[in-house]
Amino acid sequence: MNKRLRRGARQATKHPHPANNPKSRAHSRTTLPVAEPRDVRRATVRLIRTDAKAFTAVLALNSLAAIAGLASPWLVGRIIDEVRRGGGTSAVDKLALAILMAATAQLLLARWARYVGHRFGERTLARIREEFVDRTLALPASVVERAGTGDLTARGTADVATVGTTLRDAGPELLINSVQVLFLLGAVVALDPLLGACGLLGLAGLWPVLRWYLRRARTGYLAEGTATSDVAEILAATASGARTVEALRLERRRVTASRDALETSRRTRLHTLFLRSVFFPSVEIAYLVPVATVLLVGGALHARGTISLGTVVAAALYLQQMVGPLDEILMRVEQLQSSGASFARVEGLAQAPRATDADSPTPADDRIDVTGVRYAYDRGGEVLGGVDLTVRPGERLAVVGPSGAGKTTLSRLLAGVDAPSAGSVTVGGVPVVALGPEVLRRQVVLVTQEHHVFLGTVRDNLRIAEPSATDEELWAALTAVGADAWVRLLPDGLDTALGDGGCRTDGSQAQQLALARVVLADPHTLILDEATALLDPTTARHTERALAAVLEGRTVIAIAHRLHTAHDADRVAVMENGLLTELGTHDELVAADGAYAALWRSWHGERPASPGTARA
Repeated sequence: MNKRLRRGARQATKHPHPANNPKSRAHSRTTLPVAEPRDVRRATVRLIRTDAKAFTAVLALNSLAAIAGLASPWLVGRIIDEVRRGGGTSAVDKLALAILMAATAQLLLARWARYVGHRFGERTLARIREEFVDRTLALPASVVERAGTGDLTARGTADVATVGTTLRDAGPELLINSVQVLFLLGAVVALDPLLGACGLLGLAGLWPVLRWYLRRARTGYLAEGTATSDVAEILAATASGARTVEALRLERRRVTASRDALETSRRTRLHTLFLRSVFFPSVEIAYLVPVATVLLVGGALHARGTISLGTVVAAALYLQQMVGPLDEILMRVEQLQSSGASFARVEGLAQAPRATDADSPTPADDRIDVTGVRYAYDRGGEVLGGVDLTVRPGERLAVVGPSGAGKTTLSRLLAGVDAPSAGSVTVGGVPVVALGPEVLRRQVVLVTQEHHVFLGTVRDNLRIAEPSATDEELWAALTAVGADAWVRLLPDGLDTALGDGGCRTDGSQAQQLALARVVLADPHTLILDEATALLDPTTARHTERALAAVLEGRTVIAIAHRLHTAHDADRVAVMENGLLTELGTHDELVAADGAYAALWRSWHGERPASPGTARA
């Protein structure tokens, strides 16, 4: 029992599980759904049907192994009866040899069944991983951002790993032991119906304990998983924003939040440990009841001469032999509660909003219309207070304004990352948020200063945007953004591995790779939200001009923090306090002597900038 409790505690530590506890959820910002038990059951049946032949083979082999295991107790009973009748050693030797053969057959069949079961589990786990990746990539960007990295990371790592352990180990073991228990019970009933009834009556004591445990386990493990996701989210956010935390002196606040999350996680883990500490000792006691009952009743029947001693011993051995499979089943049932909760989280992505191209409408042209757009974040005030803007196909538009004016929010709405609270953002007369991911990628691409270098080669990183691109096209894209020089200096050129274990890239190189991907994607509209902020001024200007040349004829919307971008644009839009206050060419706005003119003069150092307009 202690071994099982320690094993359960280790599993809880290694494989954190999902949660649905309101108390824990209060600290979580996840909006991703968790599948209901019926959905998990349907998904399980679907996975079994996909590999039905292997699953049938597992059942058949387990059944044959269980049948072979039935021989030994019956043969032991025959040996006892043979000895009591005064039979010779020849008969006993033959029965002993039969026991050895039956045990060998059971061993070989069980080993074969486990092998087939593990292969079935690995193939099924591969399907689950592929489905998870497909579903994650189909999630709208806004859903992913609101869910947070902690929840998705926990689902894609710990939860999937827990499901994999169940499919590889717990599932086959549960099948094997369930079949053994059924055959052992059937053997006791076949020996003597009355002894079989006594055995079943003794096992009935397991039901109340099992029911008590199952009614609490799923909620407990779901709560434990939610708490674990919250811890992961807080740690990830603190680590990624470490410089901001330090600059704003938020260390104590982040430490307090981390401690609160860890305390919630500790309480949920102690709760599941309490459930196991009640469940397993009760089970240990319940195991003794059927064996003791059969021995008492069987002894009384034997004393009356209505049953042979060999039959009583065989029945007791069958029930004693049942302890191992039952013990394994109940342990696997405990494991299934945690893995079932994990599977509910993994399968829950199927219920999340998905962006698909199947029913995506086709825009009539590349014209972008922003009409009466308002937007407010969930826990903040209104960021955009009614914006009207039309971006003509092929136009280069610069959006400038002080920090907090709503520029980045507007860019996210234009790219379809978020949907406006009111009003509409359309491309070619179609709402941007209604476009499927592939259609949207061909229409609008948003490039920010936050870039990611994927594990793989330079070629892999670039072909994410266009899988069919040739090496010549890859080099052309790198040349367009000024990245060809340093890529040619890499040990293996395009085949050089990047990321952990490979060549490291700095922020400016990561930005150039991201911009090269944009060139390969070749969208109709490109939104640059400070996309060259990490580049030095000279390289940034060269890259922006190179991009402008490559994207000639495309619509380019640049969130400008360097006003030379606005100077080169066809039109400039000025944002202030969530409103579009000025719109026109650079020369027109400078002549108007308004907010843009003040920004321009401040940028050139002609006079101090007015409050709130120090940064474009």
